[in-house]
Amino acid sequence: METRPWQLDELAHAGREPLDPDYVAGYDRKAGTDWADDVATLLALGVRGASTVVDLGAGSGTFALALRPHVARVVAVDASEAMVALMGSRGVEAVHAGFLSYEHQGSSPHAIFSRNALHQLPDFWKAIALDRVARLLPSGGVFLLRDLVFSFDPQDAPELIDAWIESAPEDPAEGWSGAELAAHVRGEYSTYSWLLEPMLERVGFEIRDREVASSKMYARYTCARR
Repeated sequence: METRPWQLDELAHAGREPLDPDYVAGYDRKAGTDWADDVATLLALGVRGASTVVDLGAGSGTFALALRPHVARVVAVDASEAMVALMGSRGVEAVHAGFLSYEHQGSSPHAIFSRNALHQLPDFWKAIALDRVARLLPSGGVFLLRDLVFSFDPQDAPELIDAWIESAPEDPAEGWSGAELAAHVRGEYSTYSWLLEPMLERVGFEIRDREVASSKMYARYTCARR
């Protein structure tokens, strides 16, 4: 994307924690992510063998490592230099960029994956980011989006957010604490599902499947480029 004076500096807007090497060192334990379902979803959709997959907001690269045995290429993209360095040390093809700045090299990706990264962008930039994602994919290309998405009406926010925060672990090393979840609500940009879904459709995606967590704070979307 061409840089303009009003362009958001995405690399400086990705939150402070992923830029902290100490935080990065303990990230895998904190995240505790099992990628089996996401890998199985991609394989079931025909992403395998000669496929190229781009992971936007790749964090420490564990998804890339889980998927890599099944495909030809995984490009792991992250706005944190510390995360990119960690991925490089693990042998992952890592690129220091974000949704708004990543420029793909090589054959077009067959799928794009993103988990817990899009919420770093305000809605104006989120729509531009999703449009860029769609333009990277051929017709029929797959976009898997997993993120903190609010699937409730505004008047229900106080009760549901309080319950979500109360359910968090006390030890930050074991997961995101209540204080961290509260900071997310205050300072980051999770979108209501009833705003995000029209964005996906507007930029050219068909939503093939959606799953909403019982907390109504998290959603998983499987989309195909029209």
